[in-house]
Amino acid sequence: MTQNPLTHLFDAQRTAVKQSQTLTHDAVEAQKQSIEAFATVVDASSSALERNADVTSGAIHAWLDAVEASLPEDAADVDELRTLVDEGLENATEAQTETLETFQDAIEDSAEAYDEFADSYTDAVDSSFDAFLDAHEQAEANVTAVAENVEDAAEKFDTAA
Repeated sequence: MTQNPLTHLFDAQRTAVKQSQTLTHDAVEAQKQSIEAFATVVDASSSALERNADVTSGAIHAWLDAVEASLPEDAADVDELRTLVDEGLENATEAQTETLETFQDAIEDSAEAYDEFADSYTDAVDSSFDAFLDAHEQAEANVTAVAENVEDAAEKFDTAA
């Protein structure tokens, strides 16, 4: 194609459109990564929950040992209390673990659904951008042809005069 003053305008527009397309892909990818990061945090909180239960159990058992040591022998049987503490922590940990697992399953399902949506969305975006760029190239070709025709007519007019 011939260079004319509008060629640079069309090039700038095409560059802007391609950058918009790239930014759209980047935004969708960032959203995918944020969902994955959230799932990772939830997964990590599950192991933290178990460690917390172990630390809590150890602290309570140490406290009960101290209480038992400070009392006269046979003054109190803290074994039942230890058992209650262990059962309570076990039940709480189990309930929290089940909740986290359910939550993580929901996050994974949501992430899969979002990935499918994002793939469809980016396909549609790409199709739209491609169609626009094709029409843009055709418009540029038409404008260039008109500019060349005007230039040719002007040259003929100048030589005829």
